[in-house]
Amino acid sequence: QVQLAESGGGLAQAGGSLTLSCSASINIFMINTMGWYRLAPGKQREWVATSTTGGSTNYADSVKGRFTISRDNAKNTVYLQMNSLKPEDTAVYYCNAQKVNWGSYWGQGTQVTVSS
Repeated sequence: QVQLAESGGGLAQAGGSLTLSCSASINIFMINTMGWYRLAPGKQREWVATSTTGGSTNYADSVKGRFTISRDNAKNTVYLQMNSLKPEDTAVYYCNAQKVNWGSYWGQGTQVTVSS
């Protein structure tokens, strides 16, 4: 089983930056895919970005060029650097871990609010 804990959310102004962290209870090099998703009020959960153990990263079109996902294997932590924030980025951000033969795991979420 994998436990995930997000941190780093908060309030930012439009154009500003925030960095989210997701700490895992196991070595993240054992986790095939780690990603970030978000849920805004009145909307469906949206995929934001993923990072694989193979080193590939992928981003939703809505955040491409503004957000960067990265891993620190030594700290068992995945980050989401968010730049040029927009009010529409306001959501609860969730960390996700997918490990083959284990399943999918979620953190408790962290609130990001961007004011205009």
